[in-house]
Amino acid sequence: MANRTMKYARTVKGTNPQYLVEKIIRTRVYDSRYWKEECFALNAEIMVDKAMALDHIGGVYGGSIKPTPFLCLILKMLQIQPTKDIVVEFIKNADYKYVRLLGAFYMRLTGNSLDCYNYLEPLYNDYRKVKRMKSDGIMEVIHVDEYIDELLRDERSCDVILPRIQKREVLEETGEIDPRVSALDDDLSDVEDDEDEEESDEDDNQSSPDYRRSHRRRRSRSPSPSRHRRSPSPRSRRRSPSPQRRRKSRSPIHHRRRRSPSPSGHRDRHSRRSHDVRDTDRSPSPRRHTRSDKPEKKSKSKTAKVSEEDEEIKQANALRKSLGIKPLRTD
Repeated sequence: MANRTMKYARTVKGTNPQYLVEKIIRTRVYDSRYWKEECFALNAEIMVDKAMALDHIGGVYGGSIKPTPFLCLILKMLQIQPTKDIVVEFIKNADYKYVRLLGAFYMRLTGNSLDCYNYLEPLYNDYRKVKRMKSDGIMEVIHVDEYIDELLRDERSCDVILPRIQKREVLEETGEIDPRVSALDDDLSDVEDDEDEEESDEDDNQSSPDYRRSHRRRRSRSPSPSRHRRSPSPRSRRRSPSPQRRRKSRSPIHHRRRRSPSPSGHRDRHSRRSHDVRDTDRSPSPRRHTRSDKPEKKSKSKTAKVSEEDEEIKQANALRKSLGIKPLRTD
């Protein structure tokens, strides 16, 4: 009997008001301790005290799917169905933020599109922080305006499916609701007026002859782009010598040391060939001879051969003489 809807309650969206909450969540609320102890025989007058004692909002949480006191009070309001004036007073209450959110959530469930926009959009100017219980049992901090935006835009809030409402653009086109005016429009208009005044002052200053003179002086004093170009320093020249200097500076001793085998005892063929080619290109080997030296070698070898032949002939003639034979002919 305690879980039934009141007889005088009207249908909402064509059904029982309690049916706006899913059956699984309703059974969890009916079995909760808060519902049995705090929500039993609760009317609209006593509900104000219960709403003022709230310290967070949320749906169900934990592994056992426990409902929050906020959700229990929402289901109790759907059961007893308070009048619209009481709900509007909940929304307009600026002292207790959780009472305001309780009325806003109930208005979103039971009100039509015009009531939702007319009563909930003014709460966009409330930037106070509130705590919300997440499904994993951890608290998070949000703002009142964020929660109101969630009620007007999302399809689900606090584990309850929200009824559909018409879009604001459609209501504005039909003329049922006026365009929304933000509280920041006045501040933005003041900022734009200040910017326009500053621009007009700058234009007046630029048109004055004193500004033109000062601008010409600045242009005359400004350095030319050629001054900013820097010539390379002598250090950079020393650090990057030409390849011809590198070849000349390296001595054959340096190449020999470089060609010595590494302590590991082996080197690849490619590195040996590259070092050999570099050595041959950079420093000429001392065994090479010029063309002027080659004929001298030939002449020396010819004279040596002639002297050796003369000695052999002399020895042969001496033997022939001792033996009584005619000597060899000599040219």
